[in-house]
Amino acid sequence: MADYKEFKKVLIANRGEIAIRIARACKKMGIETVTVYSEADRNALHVRYADEAYFIGASPAAESYLVIDKIVEVALKSGCDAVHPGYGFLAENSEFVKACEENNITFIGPNTESMYILGDKTRARQRMIEAQVPVVPGMKDPVKDLDDALARAKEIGYPIMFKASAGGGGKGMRLIASEEEFKDVYDLAKGEALNAFGDDRMYIEKAIVNPRHVEVQIARDKHGNAIHLYERECSIQRRHQKVIEESPSMAINDEVRHKMGDAAIKAVTAANYDSVGTVEFLVDKDMNFYFLEVNTRLQVEHPVTEMVTGIDIVKMQIEIAEGKPLAYKQEDVKQIGHALECRIYAEDPDKNFMPSPGLITGLRLPGGPGVRVDSGVYSRGEVPIYYDPMVAKLIVWDVDRQNAIARMKRALNEYVVKGIKTTIPFHQKVLRNKDFIDGNISTDFIDKEVLVKPQPREGSLEVAIAAAAIKEFLREKELKKKLVEFNETCASGSPWKESGRRSAMFGASFGDIYKYST
Repeated sequence: MADYKEFKKVLIANRGEIAIRIARACKKMGIETVTVYSEADRNALHVRYADEAYFIGASPAAESYLVIDKIVEVALKSGCDAVHPGYGFLAENSEFVKACEENNITFIGPNTESMYILGDKTRARQRMIEAQVPVVPGMKDPVKDLDDALARAKEIGYPIMFKASAGGGGKGMRLIASEEEFKDVYDLAKGEALNAFGDDRMYIEKAIVNPRHVEVQIARDKHGNAIHLYERECSIQRRHQKVIEESPSMAINDEVRHKMGDAAIKAVTAANYDSVGTVEFLVDKDMNFYFLEVNTRLQVEHPVTEMVTGIDIVKMQIEIAEGKPLAYKQEDVKQIGHALECRIYAEDPDKNFMPSPGLITGLRLPGGPGVRVDSGVYSRGEVPIYYDPMVAKLIVWDVDRQNAIARMKRALNEYVVKGIKTTIPFHQKVLRNKDFIDGNISTDFIDKEVLVKPQPREGSLEVAIAAAAIKEFLREKELKKKLVEFNETCASGSPWKESGRRSAMFGASFGDIYKYST
């Protein structure tokens, strides 16, 4: 019999929709769940959904969700066997993995060796070249200084991509068309990378003109068994961040699809990977594909793959961490129908996607056949200013792309969120666009199509954020006043006043959520 252990209790070191998604998988497997929360998330849905929840600090992530010692302390105090990091925050932080290992807590993700190899873009490129995985022409090592960068860019040939070695999510990344432009943005890009990742090392790749962004979902267990779960098309991006994903991709045919799947397995095998993950590729107009990076975590867009394969990826990830062999062979994995995902953000598309935090005063979710909503909000709940503004993911499935687009249009029309601005109107515009409908898209599609005309901006982004923070402060002050008034009217046995995790506040049913939040 294989040597593995079944988890009894898992701490979810995240918030919002992904914390709820992980908790659902755990509950299906009979695993107890523990969540953590900051000051801003006291009444968040993920807190109420779990079996236990613990306060870990002030609202800013740097004082709560990113503090490794606090997360580990909660895991030990609550008796957890393992920690699931979700995505973002500490999901790809090797120091967090080491801290878990030192305290005999299983990290639900890849081993530290593979994270070390794949977590650095230049190091990962070197390993892929050795494994004969196609890579974008470019540097194997970080640039030394501006003079070195200019010389290497000239050697590679403009246009080039200037990218953070430790980066992801578009932070620090710049598309550069000339030497003059490179001089202007060199320090800016390095500063942005340092601020985002604490690491300002940068490298250069040849820019692939009008590429498609296609990624392959993989799973590899601790026994060396590996499968791919086919690809996702992720070319609809804004500021290098995905906003709409789908599967299968219109950019490739079946022959290339299987070649990409094989290359993805080769890539993770070369790094001795042992979890679920995603291998990202750029695809040119001739269907040549090039390795971009490996995301060593659960992807935001994993539901797209779940919809076309019928495989619970989160459950699979937990089972791999337990030491169990994969339950599927490659021939068992089928790609059926077509799925689309729209990321719904609390942003105002008419004001250059300005964040729109605040109180949700009304909420109606879409439904019907083939419609799934992964969300972390509820009516009368708060969208804090402190974190990523994504409030939900809307996913649909149908027999083919045309019908999937029609179903998504219908679902978006049903989706109502009041009290804040969202990107629902933006998604509706994209889905009406003829080039999108025809599949004629690339990573610069949004800018090229000018789907949302930018409004004149007064002041910088920093000023806008400061203004939003002031608005949030004033709103919180008013809410605290109302909460004091509410508590004064409650009986002494009010569940809001009871201390401890097992109080009615945190053990509330979904009916109670609405009762106590109105």
